[in-house]
Amino acid sequence: MVEYKETLLMPKTDFPMRGGLPTMEPKMQEKWNEMDINKLVNERTKDRPSFILHDGPPYANGDIHIGHALNKVIKDMINRQKSMTGFHVPYIPGWDTHGLPIEQALTNKGVKRKEMSVAEFRELCEKYAYEQIANQSSQFQRLGVRGDWENPYITLKPEFEARQIEVFGKMAEKGYIYKGLKPVYWSPSSESALAEAEIEYKDVKSASIYVSFAIKDAKGVVPADAKFIIWTTTPWTLPANLGISLNPEFIYAVTQVGEKKFIVAKELLETVAKALEWDSYEVIQEVKGQEMDRIVAAHPFYDRDSLVMVGDHVTAEAGTGCVHTAPGHGEDDYNIGKLYDLPILSPVDNRGCYTDEAPGFEGIFYDDANKMVTEKLKEVDALEKLNFFTHSYPHDWRTKKPVIYRATPQWFASIDAFRDELLQAVTATKFTPAWGETRLYNMIRDRGDWVISRQRAWGVPIPIFYAENGEPIISPETITHVSSLFREHGSNIWFQKPAKELLPAGFTHAGSPNGEFTKENDIMDVWFDSGSSHQGVLVERGLTYPADLYLEGSDQYRGWFNSSLITSVAINGYAPYKGLLSHGFVLDGDGRKMSKSLGNVIIPEKVMNQYGADILRLWVASVDYTADVRISMDMLKQVSEVYRKIRNTLRFLHGNVADFNPATDRVAYEDLREMDQYMYMRLQDVVKTVRTAYDRYEFAAVYHAVNNFVAIELSSFYLDIAKDVVYIEGHDNKDRRAMQTVMYDTLMALLKLMTPIIPHTTDEMWSYLGQEEASVQLTNFPEVEENENFADLRAKWVNVIAVRDEVLKALEEARNAKVIGKSLEAKLSVYADGEVVQLLNDSNINFAQLSIVSEFVIAGSKADAPEHALVLDKTAIVVEKADGEKCERCWSITETVGKNEAHPTLCTRCAEVVENYYV
Repeated sequence: MVEYKETLLMPKTDFPMRGGLPTMEPKMQEKWNEMDINKLVNERTKDRPSFILHDGPPYANGDIHIGHALNKVIKDMINRQKSMTGFHVPYIPGWDTHGLPIEQALTNKGVKRKEMSVAEFRELCEKYAYEQIANQSSQFQRLGVRGDWENPYITLKPEFEARQIEVFGKMAEKGYIYKGLKPVYWSPSSESALAEAEIEYKDVKSASIYVSFAIKDAKGVVPADAKFIIWTTTPWTLPANLGISLNPEFIYAVTQVGEKKFIVAKELLETVAKALEWDSYEVIQEVKGQEMDRIVAAHPFYDRDSLVMVGDHVTAEAGTGCVHTAPGHGEDDYNIGKLYDLPILSPVDNRGCYTDEAPGFEGIFYDDANKMVTEKLKEVDALEKLNFFTHSYPHDWRTKKPVIYRATPQWFASIDAFRDELLQAVTATKFTPAWGETRLYNMIRDRGDWVISRQRAWGVPIPIFYAENGEPIISPETITHVSSLFREHGSNIWFQKPAKELLPAGFTHAGSPNGEFTKENDIMDVWFDSGSSHQGVLVERGLTYPADLYLEGSDQYRGWFNSSLITSVAINGYAPYKGLLSHGFVLDGDGRKMSKSLGNVIIPEKVMNQYGADILRLWVASVDYTADVRISMDMLKQVSEVYRKIRNTLRFLHGNVADFNPATDRVAYEDLREMDQYMYMRLQDVVKTVRTAYDRYEFAAVYHAVNNFVAIELSSFYLDIAKDVVYIEGHDNKDRRAMQTVMYDTLMALLKLMTPIIPHTTDEMWSYLGQEEASVQLTNFPEVEENENFADLRAKWVNVIAVRDEVLKALEEARNAKVIGKSLEAKLSVYADGEVVQLLNDSNINFAQLSIVSEFVIAGSKADAPEHALVLDKTAIVVEKADGEKCERCWSITETVGKNEAHPTLCTRCAEVVENYYV
């Protein structure tokens, strides 16, 4: 006797329901490594046009954080999609390896920097960098990021350094490199310039003084006996004062106070009067800042002019609106001083002590001089008020001692010399998001010259020699020679050999009659390292230059995007990238910055150990990365639910095409039933939407399109309906093969479309499909298919779905009222008018099957509906128990059960299937 349940064609698949991603993914990655998937992909696509996403190098120090994961996964999704849509996509990951953090890390480990040579210390730095690279590389690969991990680019490698020297040389040849004085953060305790990243802020108590400057030449604009009042919290900088800055648009009040006249900004007059305890005062003149331009005041205690200048940097937030200006000790001061051709006076040495350029204070430590300067001002009757206040002040993050702004001789790259070219390059670049263009344009427009020298050991040396007369030597001949030395030996040779041995053989120079030379001891700013990567990687490795895309966090408009643009335009006249894409920062679930002290840090490794890399990747795809994004373990749990739905849908599709051979069983589109044609059309919509979203780097649109298609149109609609056909009918029934055709194409399309996002999962499923290609990564995205009947089908099925939605609502209410249990217990009597009736009578649409009910009756017009009918927009519906018996095999309720004597518990449809296939 036939066991009827054995005759059902239930899904068959070995693809596990549970992903077990933390265990499965490393095994999948081992498989990829064994087959060298990156090589196979590149060999398959080698004859295609290239797409180059040039990797911005993370710094080689410490474990990767969630921001790294966001960045690398976005890059990987783009690369994977491009390689599956017609491009050759060699991806070379890279690392930034020079600079202070590694020096500091070694110091923290007990390395005694001053007890060894520079070359020995640099060797330790290099060893440490490689250790960090190995650690980070394994973590990036655990994310599933595909690339040439065996041959990454590393900024300390000889070939990279050689290219960097060439970039420097070309810029020097064009006259863009010069040495000059400019204020930088200077740490007297470290005797070194510092970058902003090396600064931390602590509260300190400082003197707050108001100082009056008498006028020497009023230009007939203000009374000759008036005085400007400035306010400063750094009395020690007054020996370096060369001017007073006003805002050109401010109104300034010439104020009579007893026998004296003072000039301050009108907007700040009341505040100043209160601070200086003026009992009474009278404004005797108002004058615009611009009108006082180039009035000459006298330095309070030196026989020196203090020029009145106008600049937009002067604000009314504090002080007097008259700003003490020392071009050697402040960035704004320097900029306006340069504009007015003032000298850059910085009478403080490397240790923070005054030089003889500050008469009366020679040898005094700057901080100790605050009191002495104040006493001098009091002595000459220029001190109007002295207070003390506590405020935040920059400190050296290593020594924890205060830093100062101090002009020191530094090497600069001129920006002014080719700023217009830079701005043109920005406008020629495509930005995602679009606001990035304005941001970078404004930064380049307002940027000062680039200080490229650093007083450190761990970095690429500035390849400059000095003649005996002090003249710097930078020539194509010396640059070419140094570059070749670095390519052969690495840059450490600079610190191992004397200058003479680093110069070309037989080199002579007029400035060195005795043939003696010295070399520059400073290294290049690390941004010059990474900013040269378009030469060190793209040109060095024969890749397309400029790159198609640079992709980093939004902080890189000021960093890598900026420095790369400058070096590329300087030497070639165009940007190193055709497109720039930036992403925001990763915050916690409440929108707070992540920090160890708050305990809200989410570590990628922990996420992968708990959920798997594909869940983390799916989260990346789900967020609008162009702004700051949030992440929490709860959010990841929600994403894992979406993943589970996608995985189970793939599993269901696979299980139901187990006996389907696309070569022999496929049903042509024109022979599909209308419902199947509709789903095939919807699949094409999804393919089109997803492909377009990928091309626009809109991964959240991919995520939502696939999620909605899987959850709503597949799981809740087509696949639910399909069970009545693919389980019940005979294996080669035409309707069944039709549905299997759509299911198979849907499975294949979803696998390919989701491979850039969840490659471990899609490749896992691919391994069960018996395909010719060893990996889904070796396939192309599905092309969008169009059909002339799609438009009519779409218009018609909008109404079909609307009627079905009303049916589902009626069934739900009946279920809640305990009229029925499962929908197959129901008989539907539907009342409708006009076009809806025509739709219900359409022979191409099986509404009973669409509704998953046992009986569907078109009972009359809406006016004929009984009172107990549920009246809806298009229909009125009565739900009741279906007439007949329940079929043991398909569970539908029908009066045909028992009609077949051989199979009395089956409906006639099931009895026919059993007799044709199993008896």
